[in-house]
Amino acid sequence: MSNTPMAANPLTRAVLEIDEYASGLGWDQPARLFALVDTARLRTQEPALAAQLGLQDESAVAALTPIEQEEIPAGKALDEFLATIAWPDAVAGCALTVERLMLPPSAEASVPEGLNEKKLAQWVAEHPDRQEVRMTVAVLRDGTRDSALRLREKDAPTEVLTGGALVPGLAEALSATFED
Repeated sequence: MSNTPMAANPLTRAVLEIDEYASGLGWDQPARLFALVDTARLRTQEPALAAQLGLQDESAVAALTPIEQEEIPAGKALDEFLATIAWPDAVAGCALTVERLMLPPSAEASVPEGLNEKKLAQWVAEHPDRQEVRMTVAVLRDGTRDSALRLREKDAPTEVLTGGALVPGLAEALSATFED
């Protein structure tokens, strides 16, 4: 993940690293979950793992290291899956990358009433103004959050939007994984 630009803070850098990783896998990928661990703590407590991840050089490493978790079970709703997660104390935060179809705000007025979830998804998929987007959302235990959005039609590192409030619902769901 050496092409990731330097970011203002460790969480933004982690989000951009995950976005770059997901970008390298291409589109039409399943959702991916990552634990975010303090790199210095990882290096001290798990030196073999740190070496395996190429984190032994203290000067060239970000403060947070994303570690991809097991695959999210197919067929399980994302919100239901997230509700089953509990993180050990060594995990400083978590991140999720997921692809979705989005519509511009102007399309809200034309959404037919009374559609169930399946029919609404079909309506969105057939809408001429739909956009495919990859969202990478990360949160820390203290509530700090950041995210990156990449449109499929503008699939370039220079076109990635970042900000803490871009995907508030998903950030809330990820924050809930740290609650007791």
